[in-house]
Amino acid sequence: MTATVEAEVVDLAVTPLRDLNQRLHDVALAGEGPSSWRIVNPRGAHAVACGLDAELDVEIHGHVGYYCAGMNKLATVRVRGNASTGIAENMMSGLVVVEGSVSQSAGATAHGGLLVVHGDAAARCGISMKGVDIVVRGSVGHLSAFMAQTGNLVVCGDAGDALGDSIYEARLYVRGSVAGLGTDCIEKEMRAEHVEQVRELLERAGIDDVGAADFRRYGSARQLYNFTIDNAGAY
Repeated sequence: MTATVEAEVVDLAVTPLRDLNQRLHDVALAGEGPSSWRIVNPRGAHAVACGLDAELDVEIHGHVGYYCAGMNKLATVRVRGNASTGIAENMMSGLVVVEGSVSQSAGATAHGGLLVVHGDAAARCGISMKGVDIVVRGSVGHLSAFMAQTGNLVVCGDAGDALGDSIYEARLYVRGSVAGLGTDCIEKEMRAEHVEQVRELLERAGIDDVGAADFRRYGSARQLYNFTIDNAGAY
């Protein structure tokens, strides 16, 4: 029988945010301390649980502001509410889950790990993503995956205009409609290995009522980032 780990509770109505983040960082530096944390009354605070570098389990009860779980490494951060701009920005590894919706630039420049949004994501979701996996149960706004380099974006709902503009080698999967594709982004064949990849990502995200075969795949036409002498005047 596995013993239940009692969470360290921090009330941000009483404890300054700087103190909370320092305590979380101290666990990584010391290699010891509470591994499970429960944060209450975030009241839209910015940079909550930012820069973590340890296998922590952090649960935030309420809405958060800018850059929550930014630069995350190894930790699991769950937001039981909505998140503002830049959730999981520059994440390296670990898991970030938002049970509500998120504002723009979710997962921006993230290198690894998994970001799950159970609501909708606003504009520029996955902008310049560099290896992260992002699963959005709802829809995403315009310019999502702009300049996305590597990684996977799975959208169970619809996508806004200019999807994948200036994309490199990331894979985009959309179940619903796409308002428009960005420069050098095209629809590609959805082969068996891509269906399997979507199925695995949905399973990791805890979404079991969406069929992987219902998605379409988008990616780079590989025309934009190669120099072409005929287009020299445009550079």
